[in-house]
Amino acid sequence: MDRGMSVSLWCEEVEDDQSQDQSEAPPQGRTGGPTLLRAAWDPTVSGHRVIQRLLHVEERYMPSMLYITLIQREPERREELAKWALEVCCDCGCDEAVFPLSVSLMDRFLSASLSLPVSLYCLAAGCILIASKLTECDNVTADSLCAAAEYSFQPSNLREMERVILATLRWDTAAVTPQDFLPHFLASVEEMGHGGDSDEELISTLRRHSDTLAAMCACDSRFLGAPPSLVAAASLNCALRGLGNKGPTQLALRSEALAELCQTELAVLQCYSDMIEYALRQRLSSGLQQGPTEKGEEVEQERPGTPTDMREIDF
Repeated sequence: MDRGMSVSLWCEEVEDDQSQDQSEAPPQGRTGGPTLLRAAWDPTVSGHRVIQRLLHVEERYMPSMLYITLIQREPERREELAKWALEVCCDCGCDEAVFPLSVSLMDRFLSASLSLPVSLYCLAAGCILIASKLTECDNVTADSLCAAAEYSFQPSNLREMERVILATLRWDTAAVTPQDFLPHFLASVEEMGHGGDSDEELISTLRRHSDTLAAMCACDSRFLGAPPSLVAAASLNCALRGLGNKGPTQLALRSEALAELCQTELAVLQCYSDMIEYALRQRLSSGLQQGPTEKGEEVEQERPGTPTDMREIDF
């Protein structure tokens, strides 16, 4: 073997920044255990080939048009369940991929059955449990999900619901979500930059903002019929707009690149980007109107284009 080749099989997993705190006090709903490690980003598993494969597979996990039509007529109940699932995922410290996958499982189950189970919260909890088992090493426990629902169902009911969901979906649970596209779209955006530490900070901020906007879309029934690739591209496009550190020409070029990556028209991408920004303004304005203000407290006149944490949005 040529010693001049830079080939290494060394595992480059890195510990989380809060690994020490996690080892001392694991998040609520966790089973404890050793500190979790996260593998570093591997550029060899990205690129157009992977994006094309995800685009080909995503159609398979779309809910039926009948279900989408019925939900969009009366979206309140679904949005209530999605909000509850988001709160549970945040309280239990779940990985960012758990929430969108759990909502996808819930939509696909209801789309396949078109009948409501005895407990909708038990259904949402079962989807969270399956999604956590798929994406995390230390999954959420059944007891913590029952506690989050104030014990409106028991662990035995949750395990039975889990079996019903798996049987209905025929164990095809590894659905494609917007979070699956975001790392690959971000890698393409990073290639258009100039490199450097500032770009690393920019990519990290873009990922955080894009995840937040994609989570908001998962709660909003208006985006129920949109492909995950389009939601991911529009969320990233809105994050680029919100940062406001690029000129109009650079933003236009990146929007065209994102539209090409998700194989859609630029006008469609811009339309969904505008819809996301409108939905974001609605969430922020409703949060300001509903939130109590103390005497003498000044309300901010300007807010950042995209929030840094999904908890800042009143879902």
